[in-house]
Amino acid sequence: MTTSRRLADRKVAKFQKNITKRGSVPEVTVKKGNDYPVGPIVIGFFIFVVVGSFNYRNFDALMRLPSSANQ
Repeated sequence: MTTSRRLADRKVAKFQKNITKRGSVPEVTVKKGNDYPVGPIVIGFFIFVVVGSFNYRNFDALMRLPSSANQ
């Protein structure tokens, strides 16, 4: 089955239109500013957990040290 001339011209025009658009990116998809993937609340919670566990571990280790008063 052969393609009609009109249909072939439409396909060629569509292809040529895509060729001229190649490489142009709309401004909507371009990131602007400092948009972080994680919010400040999540970062704050993470810091709270890390610092809290560090303090707990050190406090627990200090309480387990033999003191010179008990000897």
